[in-house]
Amino acid sequence: MVKRMLIAVVVLFAAALPLTLLLAAVDREGAPLADLDARGTADINGFVLDHRWLIRPMQATSYIFHAWVFRGIVLALVAWLLVRGARRLAAWAVVTITAGGLLGLLTKILVDRPRPDLPTPIAHFPGGSFPSGHAMTAVVGSATTVLILLALIHGIWRWLAWTIAALISFASGVCRVALGVHYISDVVAGWLLGAAVVAATTIAFEAWRRSEGRTPVHPAQEGVEPEAAPQISPLGDAAEAPPRT
Repeated sequence: MVKRMLIAVVVLFAAALPLTLLLAAVDREGAPLADLDARGTADINGFVLDHRWLIRPMQATSYIFHAWVFRGIVLALVAWLLVRGARRLAAWAVVTITAGGLLGLLTKILVDRPRPDLPTPIAHFPGGSFPSGHAMTAVVGSATTVLILLALIHGIWRWLAWTIAALISFASGVCRVALGVHYISDVVAGWLLGAAVVAATTIAFEAWRRSEGRTPVHPAQEGVEPEAAPQISPLGDAAEAPPRT
């Protein structure tokens, strides 16, 4: 199962790489979107500088939306899954969050894009700019968490969970641009790669479930392993799985 997921991540990354490199090309001199990307980044950063009461909240987001915050949340869920005996689900979560981190680092090395050179950046961070690790990990971490918890919730709560995950991911990316440490294209690439990683491991996990003769599910609606609900519920093994929609 883990091998299948890793192969899926590599294949999807290979498919997403041309689009990612195309986004990276916007910082090349003469690129069609280079000026728009640079001006948009400077405008967002400038808006925060013009409204200085936003500076401290923006600086705080560096810690609130830090990649290790999302990794910590996922790893805490993994620990809970292992305690409850949901080893397959735990393995999926570990592969997903690990693949996201490694692919983000690999892309940074391949692209090697400098951070924005703004007159008055609000924050300074080392390392490459493309893609945004904060934005990418926000997508991977929040989506992984939702896909685990969907087995325990149903109805409007599922839509609410996805809405919260989307808002968190969006806010994380916008704040990186506002701080002046990433271009808009860095953030968009982070969102795309993060979504690609989650999609790859989820598709691979569902393919494995079907090969084992398990009932097919719609992961985005029911979670990656809805049959694990009695195991992972805080109410214990006696808890019933939510009705399928």
